Amino acid sequence: MFSRDKWSEIIEALSSNWFRTLLTAFGVLWGIFILVILLAAGKGLENGVKQGFGGIATNSMFMWTRTASRPYKGMPKGRQYNFKIGDVAALKQNVPNLKFVSPRNQLGGFGGANNVVHGLNTGAFNVYGDYPEIIQQDPMDITSGRFLNHNDIKENRKVAVIGEGVRNEMYEMGEEVIGTFLKISGVNFMVIGTYKKKGNNGNAEEDQKEIFVPFTAFSQAFNMGETVSWMAITAEDNSSITKLKSQVFEVIRSRHTLHPEDDRAIGSFDLYEEFSKVNGLFVALKGVAYFVGILVLLSGVIGISNIMLIVVKERTNEIGVRRALGATPWMIRGQILMESVFLTLVSGMAGIAMATAIIAIINNQLQGMDTSEMMFLNPSVDLGVVFTALAILIISGLLAGLIPAQNAIRIQPVDALRTE
Repeated sequence: MFSRDKWSEIIEALSSNWFRTLLTAFGVLWGIFILVILLAAGKGLENGVKQGFGGIATNSMFMWTRTASRPYKGMPKGRQYNFKIGDVAALKQNVPNLKFVSPRNQLGGFGGANNVVHGLNTGAFNVYGDYPEIIQQDPMDITSGRFLNHNDIKENRKVAVIGEGVRNEMYEMGEEVIGTFLKISGVNFMVIGTYKKKGNNGNAEEDQKEIFVPFTAFSQAFNMGETVSWMAITAEDNSSITKLKSQVFEVIRSRHTLHPEDDRAIGSFDLYEEFSKVNGLFVALKGVAYFVGILVLLSGVIGISNIMLIVVKERTNEIGVRRALGATPWMIRGQILMESVFLTLVSGMAGIAMATAIIAIINNQLQGMDTSEMMFLNPSVDLGVVFTALAILIISGLLAGLIPAQNAIRIQPVDALRTE
């Protein structure tokens, strides 16, 4: 099958009319090029959108209190209530597969009154009372100093970790930050670290203007007692927070005397559910890319099939001579199929090479740019896509040559020799 004579015959047959062969091969080249480029573009968009999550633990939900919408056990409709620190331990004990349950309190915020003072500078910033685990749920790069730890929690230390945006607004250029004090709503906190968050979620600038202090010191300084404003809850990697959500709500309802079917009393945002929708969108985009690419490739395959029919007709005399000399139908069929697969593979690989070069150029351009807030990042295709493309090319080549090959073996030696 791989003899030198056969390959010489294949090359001679395809190069006898090189311009026609080139135009035919371009259809397959363009089809596979479009397929790879569409898949790479979809991956680049996916990378950019996922970068917008800033590395946040996507298997998470956020939960806060609302008013009771149903009366229950003598408690009236419209009743206000608050989460308590004891709810955290109850959730960890009664709901399996929870990785982190972080109680959170919050003060101030964008658009509010100035609540932070350093020297002559004042500013309005989000101040969070948190546990150290929050950095696992909402990752950030510590640019200097350190983040909160459990000793800070146990000892009620009035320490703070500030964002680079807070640092830029409250301190002079080059001024030492670590060890200095910020006055937050009249209470002094010592700065022990600075951070920077990444992402393009639409609030990138405000994300750098947050201050994190120990949950216990926050509660003590601002008279929160046992109150928890809201919680960030993350499930284990082998579980879905969406499936555990109902158990979480059940524990909270039982602890705060809420009606078991009161769905409005607890507010929540399921990040995992939203992230799954995004993943579903990109699965659909990949399917569209394959659909469009294969349709374009199919037009090229049809062109190859047509040209092979013409080649078979032009070689009627040759086929007749070979049949007269003892060539079997399978030998004739194999020759035509090999020519078809060879032409398809060569043109397809050229298309893959061209698409790879375009992707490399785009990535090279992106390397010199700040992509932290871009919605397009690192377009690429993996080896699985390449192998899939090769499989498509081989199958396409076989399909393209099948009808011409069948026509070739139907030619009777005597009829073929009479053809001028």
